[in-house]
Amino acid sequence: MTRAIVLVLDSFGIGAAPDAERFGDAGADTLGHIAAACARGQCDGSLQGPEAGPRLQGSETGPTNRRGPLALPNLGRLGLFHAHRESTGAWAEGVEVPAEVIGAYGHAGEISSGKDTPSGHWEIAGVPVRFDWGYFLEREESFPPELLAALIREGELPGVLGNCHASGTEIIARLGEEHVASGKPIVYTSADSVLQIAAHEESFGLARLHALCETARRLLEPYNIGRVIARPFVGRNAADFTRSANRRDYSVEPPAPTVLQKLCDDGGEVFAIGKIADIYAHCGVTRTLKASGHDALMDATLAALDEAGERSLVMTNFVDFDTLYGHRRDVAGYAAALEAFDARLPELLAKLRDDDLLVITADHGCDPTWHGTDHTRERVPVLALGAGLAPGSLGARDTFADIGQSLAVHLSLAPMADGTSFIASPPQPKPPHTDPLAA
Repeated sequence: MTRAIVLVLDSFGIGAAPDAERFGDAGADTLGHIAAACARGQCDGSLQGPEAGPRLQGSETGPTNRRGPLALPNLGRLGLFHAHRESTGAWAEGVEVPAEVIGAYGHAGEISSGKDTPSGHWEIAGVPVRFDWGYFLEREESFPPELLAALIREGELPGVLGNCHASGTEIIARLGEEHVASGKPIVYTSADSVLQIAAHEESFGLARLHALCETARRLLEPYNIGRVIARPFVGRNAADFTRSANRRDYSVEPPAPTVLQKLCDDGGEVFAIGKIADIYAHCGVTRTLKASGHDALMDATLAALDEAGERSLVMTNFVDFDTLYGHRRDVAGYAAALEAFDARLPELLAKLRDDDLLVITADHGCDPTWHGTDHTRERVPVLALGAGLAPGSLGARDTFADIGQSLAVHLSLAPMADGTSFIASPPQPKPPHTDPLAA
């Protein structure tokens, strides 16, 4: 039974990409800097006083009880630390390098033009983004007046708040009470190609927010913006406003058929878990499983594996690494989330069959020690297990699309236009022998 499982650890970069300087990210290293902070006692949530060392940033999602060097034994056995060493030239500080590696490991650079979520995911699925997205570059008064006027008119709004670059949690805390009192939704953006709209689920209404985002998606067509994101939140005041699990992404469709679409068109099945379906604009998805939080996402992945049959792809995005820890520059929280993910990996590994292919990767970096709050241009890990792969190095991969090409080979699909498979093509059956003298 041929199946594939792709786990995207959203934002988990393993060292600056060769072109990182062009993005202002030379020196970024999500894994390396988290490991260094842990090794120096800066992520010890259970310690108090000077023995804990300087805490780089307090967890915004609550204190962690982790301490000591970064401990990722299962990812380590799959080759994570070896991949990071090949990417950066040095072992991550303080980590325990396993005596045996059971997976095939490599590091991949991105050839897409940006460092955003859709570009990274589309390239993983074999379709790099070679065009330039549109961006709202102004830090204040970010959106064109005519765009906001149309959104206010068609959405029947009293106006909007924000209109700037912002962190989602910060702007909700700052403007949430004014939003509830005025009925004006909060619109904001970032260095990504995105327009985000935050509104209170009860006072504004979840259905109304989603409808407003659909309107925004249509109005943005001339601007070539990659995503509109609905950011609903709940709570009574600034002290307890929290974003809810009802986020929805409205993405443009990929510019060419991804490996997901090819598998669906060829009679296979694609289980899209978390925000995967939204990222691919629901193209090439047969089953959508929504879940919020990494434990729930892993539970949904395990349940999908129980159902997945011949020629199935199960794909999950673990978004909290990015939204809760990377963007918020919460180093301790990111470390704790990595360790919690690692602790659950054995459950998934136990469900793999001999001819399954597991790939663990990322879509970009978001170094929590970096300046600002945006993504970082980094190489990503390519950890692969199964499908006859021998343990050891896959080397430097020129593009994330090598993953899509490998999935195409594994699932017996027509080749993708980009990427080089790290899985050997299965041998073709020999034609039946015929005796030319037989009459």
